Amino acid sequence: MSGHSKWHNIQAKKGKTDAARGAMFTKLGREIAVAAKNNPNPDTNSKLADVIAKAKAANMPNDTIKRSIAKAAGELGDKDYKELTYEGYGVGGSAVIIKTLTDNVNRTAGDVRSAMTKCGGQMGNTGCVSYMFDNKGVFVIERTVALDEDTMMEYCLEAEADDYVTGDDVYEVYTTPEKWSAARQYFEGKGVTFLEAEIKMIPQNYITLDNEKLAQFTKMLDKLNELDDVQDVYHNVELPEEDEE
Repeated sequence: MSGHSKWHNIQAKKGKTDAARGAMFTKLGREIAVAAKNNPNPDTNSKLADVIAKAKAANMPNDTIKRSIAKAAGELGDKDYKELTYEGYGVGGSAVIIKTLTDNVNRTAGDVRSAMTKCGGQMGNTGCVSYMFDNKGVFVIERTVALDEDTMMEYCLEAEADDYVTGDDVYEVYTTPEKWSAARQYFEGKGVTFLEAEIKMIPQNYITLDNEKLAQFTKMLDKLNELDDVQDVYHNVELPEEDEE
């Protein structure tokens, strides 16, 4: 199994600023609450269990996860949150996919459009860039002496993974979205912990931007990620290592 590793170093996710970490936890908390609204038991609610795995991989404290589940019904009330995806273009012909969780479609669409146009981007129609991405289940797992390559290969075969990449510090494991949840349960059963665990859009190819366009594109990413309704932003721009998420 082989592939192109995009996980530059283990510290990238751990080294987020307190402000960025707080914003990330807030968004994950909402995702957990929405998943837990009708069934707060992760043992019988696989979607909730999947989101909890994603949150734990992002170093979200267990107490925070439990609070998000406990207040799900009260916090959400009668609000009907929808998962919506927007597609569009950034500067230099870059492709962007924005995943949102919202109770007000008009507000969210307007906020996303504004963030993009202010930085030289534009919203597009559904499907305008998604064909350039693959929807994959992803696990990033720390490479250790106990978890050597032979063991990881065995685990990946047992978990029916599509592919895995061996890096200097980590393994990156890829599954289909349909098999991701079962693979998560398999790895957890083996006592494996994740540095990343989620289903995400992975670009088939990356592009590079000159310094001016890169600064503009990064500014657009910041504006999108600052929006409360935006959960994830995927793109095909090669970012400097220190900017990777």
